[in-house]
Amino acid sequence: MPYIRLLNTGKSRVIKDVAFCTLLEGQLPSAQKSFSSLFTAFDAEVKKTDKRITTGAMSNVHGDWYEWLLAISAWNHFCNNPNSHLAILLPNITQFDVSTLYEQRLSSLIVDLKNKVSEVSGVQLITSNPDFVIINRELAQEILKGVAEIKELTPEILSFLRSVYQNFISKCTFEQIEGFISVKTSLRPDRRLQISHEGSLLKALYAHLQTREWITSPKGLKYFALATKISKADRNALKTVATHSLTTVFSLPQAAVDEVFEVNTLQQADLAFSSILS
Repeated sequence: MPYIRLLNTGKSRVIKDVAFCTLLEGQLPSAQKSFSSLFTAFDAEVKKTDKRITTGAMSNVHGDWYEWLLAISAWNHFCNNPNSHLAILLPNITQFDVSTLYEQRLSSLIVDLKNKVSEVSGVQLITSNPDFVIINRELAQEILKGVAEIKELTPEILSFLRSVYQNFISKCTFEQIEGFISVKTSLRPDRRLQISHEGSLLKALYAHLQTREWITSPKGLKYFALATKISKADRNALKTVATHSLTTVFSLPQAAVDEVFEVNTLQQADLAFSSILS
């Protein structure tokens, strides 16, 4: 059982990266192969290997597998398109604060805001990390040398993709973070709310930096959502306004989520990134 770990409790756990590479036989799926059907087939294979693996455990695994497929697609899109920005994976907020991607002066302004909110009102400005950050191509090319398209899958490649963000800590100016992407294998009402809240909050922090830096004409921060299946109800729910933009009459209200993409194949991923990263 090369991709199953037996825990001391007697339960089994899927080693996500090893399972991903093993089940895909080290190769990317065909461009038209649906991720959903792929995961269903992999679930059957995993449970055939160890029946103790639960459906709930596999649902958790799917989230990482989906992010990795998208991370590979985004990386290859950057490598193959000279005008493409770079979308890279981010760890969760317990491991890393996305605001530290900004230059020290800017990230300090966000820390200052959080401290003042706490001091003045006694409430906390609690933030989360989106799944991907979009880095301006000029900066990405400057920092990442000799980039090459990913054609074979190994745990080492996945480890590299998960760690690329570290190259940009304290390196981004106000304009060099182009936006963020939230990724979900499926959308439920609570997840739609989470996406809208996150987009709204990130844009509010961007507006705060704009004000503190006296930037009169910013190009704006983009926030996108991707999922394997998007319904009409999902699209309608995600059309909500970024709440901070309602507080002034000097500009039009902004969307919390700029666009939602249904991505369930590598072909759809490439089309989405053609729009998102241009």
